[in-house]
Amino acid sequence: MASDRPVVVYPPDETGGRRVRVDGEILGLAYSVRDVAAFLQEAGLQSFDDLDVVRSGLIEWRGGGPEVWTH
Repeated sequence: MASDRPVVVYPPDETGGRRVRVDGEILGLAYSVRDVAAFLQEAGLQSFDDLDVVRSGLIEWRGGGPEVWTH
């Protein structure tokens, strides 16, 4: 099922990293909310910070929300 949200954070892998996809492109592995914010800033959302990541309706969290970073 395709997401209607432009940002998807996938479940943690065996290292605790979560793939981050923005508009269909994988930007890398995040190991914290701060990492997700950095990816979004690089993707053009310069004003996004940690709180925006946790609260944003633009992000679909798979395999747990922003508090889940272990497999």
